[in-house]
Amino acid sequence: MKFLRRISLFLMLSGTMLGIGGYTALKAERFFYPNRYPAKESREQDRQIMPEASDIEEQVIEAAAAEVPVVTADTTYLIEEVDLTSGIVNEKEENVPVKYIGLDRDGLLQELESYDRNPPLTELEQGFETIELTAFSKDRVVICKYYKQEENTGYYLMVADHFIVVCLEDKQTLYMNTDILLASLSDGLQAEIMQGKYIETEEELYNFLESYSS
Repeated sequence: MKFLRRISLFLMLSGTMLGIGGYTALKAERFFYPNRYPAKESREQDRQIMPEASDIEEQVIEAAAAEVPVVTADTTYLIEEVDLTSGIVNEKEENVPVKYIGLDRDGLLQELESYDRNPPLTELEQGFETIELTAFSKDRVVICKYYKQEENTGYYLMVADHFIVVCLEDKQTLYMNTDILLASLSDGLQAEIMQGKYIETEEELYNFLESYSS
């Protein structure tokens, strides 16, 4: 009986010593090789710090979308009208057209291309040539319109209701009414005007009107 107790005590002591030795060896290895066995807490923290790949992709897409500027109702909308004949530039600020709100640069360019192909009649009457986008951001948009008026090549003195009128080169577009009666002019001048008397420059026209006005 005593023999069995001694054996049991020996086995327990051996097991205890073995456990202590193994634990000591593991501690020593972790001390000398800390990167071989990362702590569980460190791994969990890494999982919290590093998001999933899908989360990163979504964040990148959202950030990229947020960086694309678009036209808003608060965007400053400037129109520059350029007279190609005189070189005069007239700048004015207008409200952003509703159909432009929400458009990015490419979308606005498409709208302007459509406008350039089919300008309103009022624009054509002003000598509209083309349109272009010269500045674009979410805060400020600048659109430039180019116009070129046909230069008058002369005037015609004609008669309407016994009075002298001034018409443009086509002899149909009225340029100016006058208070000069046809009968107040010499017979030769009356004959010229009834056929349409041509005056080449604006200076010559006003010299004539000053000479014969009452």
